[in-house]
Amino acid sequence: MPLQELEGLIRDALEEIKAQDPVVIDVRERTPVTDLIVVATGTSRRHVQAVARSVIDTARAGGVTPVGVEGEGGSADWVLIDLGDAVVHIMTAESREFYRLERMWEMDAECASTSS
Repeated sequence: MPLQELEGLIRDALEEIKAQDPVVIDVRERTPVTDLIVVATGTSRRHVQAVARSVIDTARAGGVTPVGVEGEGGSADWVLIDLGDAVVHIMTAESREFYRLERMWEMDAECASTSS
């Protein structure tokens, strides 16, 4: 599936279940592991699980089988969904603030631009 289509599929799944503050970070130039990092917030642990389930189900319906899922099915504050070309992180607001994944990638980009 083309990357733009995969991104649209993820955005649709997040929007459908009302995930908050979704951010898509293009990391193609920074890591060979994946092309996109997507971070979104769930309003509670239960909502985090529902958002993750929406992303997984929408991906499968679109023909994309998750490579792996961590934190699903429990009372986790964070679910990671590896879709190959995109890695989706669904987190509670507290976990998102604590881990600050977006900031980590921003810092990586700043370090790369200053070392060039």
